[in-house]
Amino acid sequence: MGKKFTVACVQNCAIDDVAQNIRDASELVRQAVGEGADFVCLPEYFTCLERTDMLYIERGYSEDEHPALPHFSELAVELKTWLLLGSIAVKVSGEKVHNRSYLLDASGAVVQTYNKMHLFDVSLKRGETYRESNTVAAGDHACVAELPWGRLGFSICYDVRFPQLYRNLAHSGVDFISIPAAFTATTGAAHWHVLVRARAIESGCYVFAPAQFGTRPWGRRTYGHSLIVDPWGEVLADAGAERGIAIAEIDPAKVGDVRRMIPALNHDRPISVAHC
Repeated sequence: MGKKFTVACVQNCAIDDVAQNIRDASELVRQAVGEGADFVCLPEYFTCLERTDMLYIERGYSEDEHPALPHFSELAVELKTWLLLGSIAVKVSGEKVHNRSYLLDASGAVVQTYNKMHLFDVSLKRGETYRESNTVAAGDHACVAELPWGRLGFSICYDVRFPQLYRNLAHSGVDFISIPAAFTATTGAAHWHVLVRARAIESGCYVFAPAQFGTRPWGRRTYGHSLIVDPWGEVLADAGAERGIAIAEIDPAKVGDVRRMIPALNHDRPISVAHC
């Protein structure tokens, strides 16, 4: 098991100005490293939250063109830190983007990517409707990567509602799970803390959940409350509802301790459903 390290989750309020969002996120990454972070995680769509989904297509970038990738690669090298770029929109056709996470090591290299699998197609109260599948192509497999301190499993935002993903990641041997998000204010207030803590408890993993906060000029509201949760379900850090970071020391040995106390991963059984 890896040695102790410090993780930070950045909490920003991205608007529809990529250059400004990159500057703002970079400032928060520098703050996190200045406070001792070895690994810094950024939220879903931290470089741009567009006014409409179609703008991710019309104004978007392919992977080779996206300005965030070379910028944060250089920042990782400068700060000698690992970075999780929670997600950026990457054009894969004239009609679709991937909602994609990138893991960068301290040399700036891309270690792993993950495309969001579960897409946010929901209708909430008071006419609040989202159809992510209109412009996002879903990923088709889970992803894992080796950090210097242990193994990381990937997810993004709405994935948090699908516990089978996290169970499979846990069985693959992950110690940590990332859940970068731009949770709506409505669903966040109702479900965010419960879901993130549940994913930590059922997998016996640490969860790093950087999130966007705040209200955009066009009215889009995100919940904030970036979380770092330990394998017992204890919230180690909560960034609240303002710009800033959540930061905590991580002891990878606690993953094994919790799984020995409650070895639920060893007790999984195939389940059939009887109909009457």
